[in-house]
Amino acid sequence: MAREGQQRDSKEGGGRDRGRGRGRDKEDRDSDLIDKLVHINRVAKVVKGGRRFGFAALVVVGDGNGRVGFGHGKAREVPEAIRKATDAAKRALIKIPLKDGRTLHHEVRGHHGAGKVLVRPAPAGTGIIAGGPMRAVFEALGVGDVVSKSLGTSNPYNMVRATFDALKNQQSPRMVAARRGRSVSEILARREDPTAEASA
Repeated sequence: MAREGQQRDSKEGGGRDRGRGRGRDKEDRDSDLIDKLVHINRVAKVVKGGRRFGFAALVVVGDGNGRVGFGHGKAREVPEAIRKATDAAKRALIKIPLKDGRTLHHEVRGHHGAGKVLVRPAPAGTGIIAGGPMRAVFEALGVGDVVSKSLGTSNPYNMVRATFDALKNQQSPRMVAARRGRSVSEILARREDPTAEASA
């Protein structure tokens, strides 16, 4: 009985240690993330006796290496609204394929509501040519060279959502090759020589 109790204690202790290890790993991953505050909006609720003010925050979070997410949070105080938005963004991270780790693979359009964006890859040294909300997304994503244009609303919420819609439609040659049952070299050759696509 004593031996069984010791074994059970050792198992439970090991489980607790493993749990703490997972917590540390999560903290390490979170510490590597880049968070960008895009917009803070003050809202007022009219109640008996006056107005009650609150704040809404829009935050973009990324690891600078192809993962990015956004979230928004509301609270009575600004720091709490930012914390809620950051937590929501960390839970909504998505992976975007990047070319050479610095730009996108191809031109793409995205829209959400009245927000419409055009995003194009750019040669090395171009930098990030984008407006405020879109710039925050690209900086958190880790894109160094990109040309983008907002064609619709200037509402930061819709601009960010439209940008994410464009990024979700981004495809790497490896993804296209897997879908078509071809090799990556064939896809790249057809991209460089459009006449090969027509003759095939």
